[in-house]
Amino acid sequence: MFSGRHPCRILGLDFTSAPRRAKPITVAHGVLDASGCLCIEQVEALTDFAAFEAVLQRPGPWLGGFDFPFGLPREAVTDLALPTRWDALVRHCNSLGKPGLRALLDGHRQARPMGNRYAHRATDRPAGSHSPLKLVNPPVGLMFLEGAPRLLAAGCDVPGLHAGDPTRVALEAYPGLLARQLIGRQSYKSDDKARQTPPRREARQQLLGQLLQAEQAPARTPRSPSAAARRPALQVSPALHQRMLDDGSGDVLDAVLCALQAASVAHLSRYGMPAQTDAVEGWIIGAKPE
Repeated sequence: MFSGRHPCRILGLDFTSAPRRAKPITVAHGVLDASGCLCIEQVEALTDFAAFEAVLQRPGPWLGGFDFPFGLPREAVTDLALPTRWDALVRHCNSLGKPGLRALLDGHRQARPMGNRYAHRATDRPAGSHSPLKLVNPPVGLMFLEGAPRLLAAGCDVPGLHAGDPTRVALEAYPGLLARQLIGRQSYKSDDKARQTPPRREARQQLLGQLLQAEQAPARTPRSPSAAARRPALQVSPALHQRMLDDGSGDVLDAVLCALQAASVAHLSRYGMPAQTDAVEGWIIGAKPE
């Protein structure tokens, strides 16, 4: 938990398992001030994993919201007799590499009944997120494989999963959760340029309007029945506002949404995570336990 008496540096990171110039890892850098305003200072495009690793090593204090799964479903870990300590689980999966992990997860999926092919974490259903076992559409299993080992290797603190450098804190974010809270299930982005349509641009405009409202309503968080977090006011430059509106992929907007999710729990005990968070599954910022 960061003190509210001093400005807090915030990162929001939209991740991809195959960064490149056409589809980089996108990082929003901001500062949460004592008044509760998050000012986004810059957005950075990382075209390879070396650049991502360098961001993780930047000196703290910082708090980051990262859009990839940090853990795997306990059910699958048990079924596959995988290590039950998060650090050991991550190292084991990393040692398998992509071919080995694909084979492992394909076998697990095919052994399950139709209609229930993918095991989920406790956080996935309330967050509306995909199972970390999926390898396509989207390939979140590969995002876990490329992201979690790098968090571990960088020595970041991963609350609920792994104790690391307390000045570099990584939380699992999911921008789709915050977007749905603000504009419902409207689609606001697509990586397919042919599907970057006027209705999706209008949805981004509506979402930005909600984000930039001066008065923010408190949002419930999972810390306790009486706990509430206030979504910070958001401050962006006119150029960044236009960039978020024009970016049909939604990557820049998603990075800012991840930063807002992290900022909303910066001063909460356990960053708003429920006390019963599974130590191999992790938790998504803002998801409410069922």
